[in-house]
Amino acid sequence: MSPSKNAVPKLRYLSAWFCPYAHRATIALEHHAGRVDYEWVEALGWEQREDEKNVTGTGKEWWYHWKADELKRVNPSALVPTLIPIDQDGNRNEEKSVYESLITIDYVDAIANPAAEEHRLVPSDPYLAAKCRYWADKVNRDCCSPYYGVLVRTDKKEQKENFDKLVTGLKAFSREIEKNGDGRGFLGGGRLSNTDVAIMPWAFRYYIFEHYRGYAIPVDEAELHAYKEWFDFVFSLESVKRTLPDKDKYLEHIGKYADSSARSKVANAVRRGVAAHEIEDEKDTY
Repeated sequence: MSPSKNAVPKLRYLSAWFCPYAHRATIALEHHAGRVDYEWVEALGWEQREDEKNVTGTGKEWWYHWKADELKRVNPSALVPTLIPIDQDGNRNEEKSVYESLITIDYVDAIANPAAEEHRLVPSDPYLAAKCRYWADKVNRDCCSPYYGVLVRTDKKEQKENFDKLVTGLKAFSREIEKNGDGRGFLGGGRLSNTDVAIMPWAFRYYIFEHYRGYAIPVDEAELHAYKEWFDFVFSLESVKRTLPDKDKYLEHIGKYADSSARSKVANAVRRGVAAHEIEDEKDTY
C-alpha cells in the first residue's frame, strides 16, 4: 500500500506518566494534535526491592525502575521518551526509533511540519531556531538538572545550593522572556517554542519543593515577574493542560527521590556527585 500524501504521521510512544523528560515529548505531541498521531505505551515504572542493610537510612525499601523489553530493545539507554515510527500499514520501524527528550521535541515538530509559522516549536528563521536551541539546552542544565540535586542530595547545604542555582537559572530565563515583551511564551506573541517545552515539565513540578524541602520559588520577586507571567500563560493552554499529571499523585511519587529510596539513572548520577544531564549508562546503571 502506498502512503497517502496527506497521511498523518503515527508514532508508538514509549513513556512514563511521572517522568518530566517524557513530559517534554507529550507536550510536543499534544501541541501537534491532529498533525501527528500516537499511541502511548507505559514502558517504565517502579518496583520495590528489599533494602536489607538499610543503605537508604530511611528503613524503607529501595525503589527500582522496571523497563519494558521493548524499551530496552529500541533504546540503548532504555530511557523515556522513545518514539517509534509506525508506517501506513501499521508496521513499527524500530530501527528508526528516536530518543533523548530535547531531540524528540524537534523531531515531533519536524514530522508535524505545520504550515503556520506560529505552530512551529522550532522557528523556521535560522537565528531564532539557534537561539531557541541554545536556551533549551541552557534551561535543561540550569533549571531542570538542579531539581534533582535539591531532592536527591541528603546534605542540607547541598540541597540549598542546588535550589539557589535553579532560582538563578530561572532569573536568567525570566530576563530573556522580558526582552520579548509580553510574557506569552519564550518568543512572545503567544507561540510555544522548544525552549518553552524544555522547561515546562519542571516548572510545573517545582511545587513539590515546599512540601519536601521547605523551599518555594520566589515568584513575587521583581526578577521573576516575567517568569510568573510566562508560567501563567503556558499552563493556561488547553494543549498543555491535557498533559499535566495529577499533583497529589506526583507528590507521592517523587517522595522516592526525596527520601533517597529511588534507584534510577538520574538519581544515581546525582548521588555520585554529577548533574542529572551528565548521566552515564555504565556508571549509573542499577
